[in-house]
Amino acid sequence: MKIFIYAMREFDELDVAERVKQEYGIDFGWSEEYPTMENADLAQGYDAVSTTPCEIGAELLEKFHDLGVKYITTRSIGYDHIDLKKAKELNMRVSNTKYDPDGVSNYTVMLILMCLRNMPYILKCAEVQDYTLRKKIGKDLSCCTVGVIGTGQIGANVIRNLSGFGCRILAYDLYEKEGLPCEYVTLEELYKESDVITIHTPATPESYHMINSETISRMKKGVVLINCARGSMIDTEALIAGLESGQIGGAALDVLEKEDGLYYYNRMGDVIENRTMAILRSFPNVILSPHTAFYTERDVENMMRYNFDSLYRFENGLDNPLEVKLTV
Repeated sequence: MKIFIYAMREFDELDVAERVKQEYGIDFGWSEEYPTMENADLAQGYDAVSTTPCEIGAELLEKFHDLGVKYITTRSIGYDHIDLKKAKELNMRVSNTKYDPDGVSNYTVMLILMCLRNMPYILKCAEVQDYTLRKKIGKDLSCCTVGVIGTGQIGANVIRNLSGFGCRILAYDLYEKEGLPCEYVTLEELYKESDVITIHTPATPESYHMINSETISRMKKGVVLINCARGSMIDTEALIAGLESGQIGGAALDVLEKEDGLYYYNRMGDVIENRTMAILRSFPNVILSPHTAFYTERDVENMMRYNFDSLYRFENGLDNPLEVKLTV
């Protein structure tokens, strides 16, 4: 069995792949490039293709299929970048990965604290030796109400982490979990009552632009928004309008609409064709981090390992809990 790994990071993923290769007896080839129609032939003779989030559309899937590729594995939890309908038509099986929720959930709490304490502005002022206190006053997390949208593994872990700060925690999910130190409420109540709202739901047609001008208008004035899930959750134009009007008091975004072709690339010196990103970067109360909430040593190990594990399970007829299937 062989897997071709696109977008391989030589500085952290390659050593993991070499170790995992020995455990599963699965050989691999690799490229630092993201998969495209121009480099798809690199996968000739391989059973599977592995990639990180990037557009894997119908045309590219057909090309891989023609080359003999049977499986597509993504080194991410999200899989909305893969055309599942076309994969099913081609009888190509797809899997995602999993990793411990600590990395993203701890990062989320860090972003909440940084926003509430105006840390980006404080650091920028310190860089130019402005050590005054003007406009740097913050809020105590312990005095806030935090709304958590989505209580899967990551959202649930965020709630457990927040519980140590003594803040009031509201939560919304279609499926409520017992034993979490939070109060489940309707989305309407969560929007109305929360000083901070953090999003941890999967990217689906139903969650697309769930934060929009209409929902923002129902939120508490000065609310802080945190997004470590997917950029598609927030209507960026509505977010900008909310920040400009003061309806939104701050935001920390580890993900962004139209981030493909930007995050994980070195674009130093380039003119970036993303005006909303440029506007957000100009605000002193906005944090943009380049999709790095997951990025810990343990999570990188898991993300690579489960791609090899999926191929092993597919090829040996074993149940694969990480297989992604079209549900509509």
